Amino acid sequence: MGRLLLRLVINAVALWLTVLILTPHVAVDPYGSVEAGWNLETVLTYLLLAVVFGLVNGIIGGIVRVVAFPLYILTLGLISLVVNGLLFLLVAWLSTLVGFGLSVESFWWGVLGALLLGIISWLIGILLRPFTANSRR
Repeated sequence: MGRLLLRLVINAVALWLTVLILTPHVAVDPYGSVEAGWNLETVLTYLLLAVVFGLVNGIIGGIVRVVAFPLYILTLGLISLVVNGLLFLLVAWLSTLVGFGLSVESFWWGVLGALLLGIISWLIGILLRPFTANSRR
C-alpha cells in the first residue's frame, strides 16, 4: 500500500513538473479554484489526475499494448510514443468531462507531454529508490 501511494505522489509531482515545462501548451485547471497558486484544490487535482493516469495506463494502456503488439515489433517500439500520447490525450479528455484537470493543445503536445512525464517519473523513481529499498524487506 505504501509503494502504491508513493507511486501516486511521484506521478503527481512528475505531472506538475511536466505542466511547468510545457505551460503554454499543457495546463491543469484545478477543480473549483479561481485563484492562482497552491492550495488544497490544486494538490488534490494533481493527485486525482495521477490516479486517472494510473487507471488509464493500467487498464486501457494494457489492452492497447497487447492489441498493437505487432506494430510495436514492426516499428521497433516507436509506436509507443503515439500510444502514450493518445493515452495522455485520453486522460485530458476524461478529466475535462468531470470539470477539472488536464488540457492539451494538440496531439503532438500530448506526445511530448507523455514522453516528458515518463522521463520525469522515471528520474524521480530512481532518486527515491534508496529510500524505498528498505521497505521491500
